[in-house]
Amino acid sequence: QVQLVESGGGLVQAGGSLRLSCAASGGTFSSYAMGWFRQAPGKEREFVGHISWTWTRYYADSVKGRFTISRDNAKNTVYLQMNSLKPEDTAVYYCAAANRGSATFRRDEYPYWGQGTQVTVSS
Repeated sequence: QVQLVESGGGLVQAGGSLRLSCAASGGTFSSYAMGWFRQAPGKEREFVGHISWTWTRYYADSVKGRFTISRDNAKNTVYLQMNSLKPEDTAVYYCAAANRGSATFRRDEYPYWGQGTQVTVSS
């Protein structure tokens, strides 16, 4: 059973930056694709980006060029660097693990989820 714990959320002004971390335990982290999703109040959870076990990365259009996903297999941790933040980025951010090396934007491909961390961007 894989367990995921996010951290690094908080309140930031528009144009600012935050780095989220997601620490994994209980599985073979280096072989999993890892995804980031977010959910704003009253909206469905949406895909932000993912990184495969070979470091192939894919991002939603809404964050492309502003957000960067990376991973440190030695620390069993995946990161989401968020720059040029906008008020519309306000949401609870979740990391998720697939049980295979690659995945897509589909939520059902990720059986393991963290509890989420709140990101609030003020205007």
